[in-house]
Amino acid sequence: MAKRKTKFVCQDCGYESTRWMGKCPGCQNWNTLVEEIESDSSAPKRGFSTGEKRTVKPEPITAIERTEEPRISTYINELNRVLGGGIVPGSLVLVGGDPGIGKSTLLLQVSSTLSERKQRVLYISGEESTKQTKLRADRLGIGNDQLFVLAETDVDNIEKVIEEMKPSLVIIDSIQTVYLESITSAPGSVSQVRECTSAFMRIAKTKGIAIFLVGHVTKQGSIAGPRILEHMVDSVLYFEGERHHTYRILRAVKNRFGSTNEIGIFEMKEEGLEEVLNPSEIFLEERSTGAAGSAVVASMEGTRPVLVEIQSLISPTSFGNPRRMATGIDHNRISLIMAVLEKRVGMMLQNHDAYVKVAGGVRLDEPSIDLAIAVSIASSFRDAPTAPADAIVGEVGLTGEVRRVTRIEQRVNEAVKLGFKRVIIPKKNEGGWTIPSGIEVTGVSSVNEAIEVTLGGISSGSPKFEL
Repeated sequence: MAKRKTKFVCQDCGYESTRWMGKCPGCQNWNTLVEEIESDSSAPKRGFSTGEKRTVKPEPITAIERTEEPRISTYINELNRVLGGGIVPGSLVLVGGDPGIGKSTLLLQVSSTLSERKQRVLYISGEESTKQTKLRADRLGIGNDQLFVLAETDVDNIEKVIEEMKPSLVIIDSIQTVYLESITSAPGSVSQVRECTSAFMRIAKTKGIAIFLVGHVTKQGSIAGPRILEHMVDSVLYFEGERHHTYRILRAVKNRFGSTNEIGIFEMKEEGLEEVLNPSEIFLEERSTGAAGSAVVASMEGTRPVLVEIQSLISPTSFGNPRRMATGIDHNRISLIMAVLEKRVGMMLQNHDAYVKVAGGVRLDEPSIDLAIAVSIASSFRDAPTAPADAIVGEVGLTGEVRRVTRIEQRVNEAVKLGFKRVIIPKKNEGGWTIPSGIEVTGVSSVNEAIEVTLGGISSGSPKFEL
């Protein structure tokens, strides 16, 4: 008998080694190398070509005929927004998120909305039996004869069912539970996840069927399996939010058919996920007026303006190393803005702990939130509240200047809808657009000027504070 060959594969990055090592040389993570049996090199390889090899010739891009296939609407506006307008036939979409965040619930609701409109949907569960899936569907009020449920983990059997049914949409829940018999490693391993995804990609592209894959996440929050998994699919959607809070944010981190800056906001209820039509109102509904350290920023998430509250708490420390903690913002940005406040404004923050949070569980990463962070920190440091009817937007440079931002008119219009009376914007953004009625727009050119405007005076229509 031939000697069995084994190898050790990192379950995070896919690095292969002939011997076991405690630390992976590829991703520097500990205890991630797992022993796997090498597959037979004589076994047939899976790919797009299933028959004999054929000769292909390149052709000029101008000679290629452009065809536009209509997207399949999910009838869930927030999901359509994230996908770029709907589901593209033949696309492969990966949905990731923490356990219990609502991935299966959302996909089951999508299956229901499509099946109600005579679209044949195949929901394949590798983690639950058909009876368990039926119990969850009954809880969500889902039931239609065009929605088919299958409890199967063998990819070959799944491919046969897809070939017979020819559905419009296939959902695999989850990619870590399915396997190929030709691969000797266990389900969920790097080899199985990579080859199974390749098989589903071939099915999607050759048959024109949209396939959604549910992916588990690691402790670091990334999708489990090799990084190549995210490169193989057409779109990668992340479900964000705390399990113990009702609001969920669906964010696209990769999308070949749309923007990667769009987010969809849902609220988890007893009957399933419900769309949030006005997210700004949700994020600001529990805001306390007259509290120091609070500032409202008009941020852009893709094409949608969202008003979010930024909270800061600055307190003296008795230790030599002050703490810098942030939730929803990169903590390096907090350190940078605090350094600008120390150097350009004269605030001695080096002996103070700083805690900064974005209320509502949303994560912000665009530059236009810098000025609101600076005002929030200054408000907590001086113990002087900002006016509750003020919204702030602007990017802060290292020399203390306030730089222009994009789509200022949409941000201001969103502030008008929610009843704000004044918006502090960069000076360079003042011209070239029409200011809506009912709001005052104040341009500032430096952080010092912005702090003086927001903390040194009260805007019209706001209650007066004794500073």
